Amino acid sequence: MCTLEKRGRVYLLTLTGADEHRLNPTLLDAVRSALARVRSEAASSDGGAALVIAAEGKFFSNGFDLDWARASPSLHPGLMTAALRRTLADLLSLPMPTVAAVTGHVSAAGCFLALSHDYVVMRADRGFLYMSEVDIGLPIVESFMALMRAKIPDPRTRRDVLLWGKKMTAVEAEARGIVDRAVVGAREAVEAAIAMGEELAARNWDGEAYASIRKGLFKDVCRGLGLKEASDEEEEAAASAAAAKLPSSKL
Repeated sequence: MCTLEKRGRVYLLTLTGADEHRLNPTLLDAVRSALARVRSEAASSDGGAALVIAAEGKFFSNGFDLDWARASPSLHPGLMTAALRRTLADLLSLPMPTVAAVTGHVSAAGCFLALSHDYVVMRADRGFLYMSEVDIGLPIVESFMALMRAKIPDPRTRRDVLLWGKKMTAVEAEARGIVDRAVVGAREAVEAAIAMGEELAARNWDGEAYASIRKGLFKDVCRGLGLKEASDEEEEAAASAAAAKLPSSKL
């Protein structure tokens, strides 16, 4: 369902196959397993790293697996939402920069996955960003809505995405501040994301400090996803430990 490889200092996680990459617990658990491997390897190695998530085929992700949800309406939707919430929490707490390479259509819950990255590169010659919930009559839970408020700060753009269900090309999404770069071609979008990841990894930032700053920046999102908040004492202890590692030239 997904593969993980290392390109220089960049981990490339690819959703494999030509399907729509519908998000269900099986796929999301596979992604989480890959993220756990990235976290473990990064912790045991020196130097900076970054993560890129891409997908094969026409879709980056077409959202939740609604057929799977309908098979057990009283059970499966809750399991699916919880699985995505855990996956997004893993991404937002990952101790390295993250880049989504949106290589095709991305809709609904697939947008939550893409926008949980620090940066988004989107293919310009094929694919739309589309929040379909308003069209299909599916409410958005608060933990995911908090993500949309944080990642799409402009109220008019957020209105168009969520209340109009506007399908946006990569070029428009870039112009309106939803994605960072629009790149022609699927392979080119992945390569651009990897180049961005390599540039970020070259900064050799402390991963735990990076993750802590990200969680502080998106505190409401992280709280909604169930990430534990550090106490003032824990934050002060972590800052002191990090400062002790710095060479005197950086103090």
